[in-house]
Amino acid sequence: MKRRDFLKTSMVAGAALSLNFEGLQAALSNRTLTVEEAPDLVAVMGGEPEAMLDKALETLGGIGNYVKKGQKVVIKPNIGWDRTPELAGNTNPDLIKALVKKCLGAGAEKVTVFDHTCDNWQKCYASSGIADAVKEAGGVIVPANDEQYYKEVSIPGGVTLKKAKIHEALLEADVWFNVPILKNHGGAKLSCAMKNMMGIVWDRRYFHQQDLQQCIADICTWQKKPALHIVDAYRMMFQNGPQGRSAADVATLKSLIVSPNIIAADTASLALFNQVEKLDMAAVTHITKGEALHLGSTDLKKINIKRIKL
Repeated sequence: MKRRDFLKTSMVAGAALSLNFEGLQAALSNRTLTVEEAPDLVAVMGGEPEAMLDKALETLGGIGNYVKKGQKVVIKPNIGWDRTPELAGNTNPDLIKALVKKCLGAGAEKVTVFDHTCDNWQKCYASSGIADAVKEAGGVIVPANDEQYYKEVSIPGGVTLKKAKIHEALLEADVWFNVPILKNHGGAKLSCAMKNMMGIVWDRRYFHQQDLQQCIADICTWQKKPALHIVDAYRMMFQNGPQGRSAADVATLKSLIVSPNIIAADTASLALFNQVEKLDMAAVTHITKGEALHLGSTDLKKINIKRIKL
């Protein structure tokens, strides 16, 4: 590991969270949140995935605000790469396990988990630890490696992307959760809640052949929106994404950002990313393109944010 990377990783590893939390506080500073108001976004730092999820959901009124008895629930993590959890290429399996348990505890009839992977789907599901995590929690993990699993829908709000084939599990779901990992991405520059939406569609080549950033914004206008965007930043790949090369690409932040609004989630996550590696909003144009499509505001001063340090 290069000395520069070692110092950068060490700065944010383990319990050394104060710099990130204070920096995120400054980046997300806004008007005082009153006790009566439900926050638009919750940022939790300093805990393990299950504890941070518990605190975030509690702050938002509980899982029962989103999942009702008898509903079919889908959880869409990032499981795109044949990587172990320590390399931060995929969503943390402990977070997915905790969320599956929460949904079933709220009375969900069935909780399904999938992703359209980039590497071999069986290897991705196994190496990420998510397949075992889902099964242990009582959920069902399904493949997404064949076009037969997808059905075409219209994207009337899209600028470039006007239609897409979307996984049938989502079409049949009563409610779903978008659970990305925050990381660097060579093409999109930032992979977070908006970028994670590419994993619900079959033909991702179209995104790359056209305008990648615009198509990412376009797919987020699909009318069946996630109940929450739950951004895993327990470990964050700050360089060489989306696959990463080694542990030198990873910083341990022990953080979680949760919001029903995808623009708020990605904007706040970018602020957190910038505590480790500087990335200008101008480079992540899918966020501002999404704002132009009225998906939310990048001005975090306009929303109520609750910051919690465990």
